[in-house]
Amino acid sequence: MDVKLINPFIDATMNVLETMASIKVRPGKPYLKKDQVAKGEVSGVIGLTGEVSGTLSVSFSETSILSLVSNMFGEEMKEIDEEIKDAVGEITNIISGHARKKLEESGRSLKAAIPTVITGKNHTITHITPYPVMAVEFSTDNGGFTIEVCFEE
Repeated sequence: MDVKLINPFIDATMNVLETMASIKVRPGKPYLKKDQVAKGEVSGVIGLTGEVSGTLSVSFSETSILSLVSNMFGEEMKEIDEEIKDAVGEITNIISGHARKKLEESGRSLKAAIPTVITGKNHTITHITPYPVMAVEFSTDNGGFTIEVCFEE
């Protein structure tokens, strides 16, 4: 996978979460993910199609998503419930939209499917292509989360 494809997703993640939730997001270094186990308790997954096919997933630890959504809604969230799941789907969709807009500026056109949300400890994420998965772990003052991007070559 062309590592240049992940940069718009890193930028979009930082911009969206810092804007929507007023939190400081710190990205780690991209790495090649070796397994399908999500690094978090709730994940949003969205398929992407166009000149290449692929998948974006955003997996949040419980503490990070509760803090993030609490900031967004202006009220304390205490558990991963339907409201949190809806927020994860919407966050995933917005990150995808921002990244796709950046990719369009460089001449790449992608469309997104409807996001799916998966919950539970040690849940797995199966990307729609058999190609390598690039992952980036992010940290916040209230826990971490990970994005994964996988595109056919």
